[in-house]
Amino acid sequence: QVQLQESGPGLVKLSQTLSLTCTVSGGSITTNGYYWGWIRQPPGKGLEWMGGITYSGSTYYMPSLKSRTSVSRDTSKNQFTLQLSSVTPEDTGVYYCARGVVGRDDQDYWGQGTQVTVSS
Repeated sequence: QVQLQESGPGLVKLSQTLSLTCTVSGGSITTNGYYWGWIRQPPGKGLEWMGGITYSGSTYYMPSLKSRTSVSRDTSKNQFTLQLSSVTPEDTGVYYCARGVVGRDDQDYWGQGTQVTVSS
């Protein structure tokens, strides 16, 4: 059973960089055929895909967030991270990490989510 757990500060100041880590257990982030991504949900809105990293280390991002987003990984710790720069109150929401199959749009395993609030 694959499990994902988000961690990071719940409060980030305006214009600073949000940094979250997803720790994966029960499976390796280098297993062929999978990607590991970040999805968020602002209050009162739907889920928004942000970006991800594949089993081989390739990254891809939502075009509207690409200039501010970076996803990286630490294979020795079986973790991947999200960095979102120059945050604004519109970046407030619940952030999820998830696993998906390369070539498919859905995700099969999700973390429980972590609330991030941008303060001014």
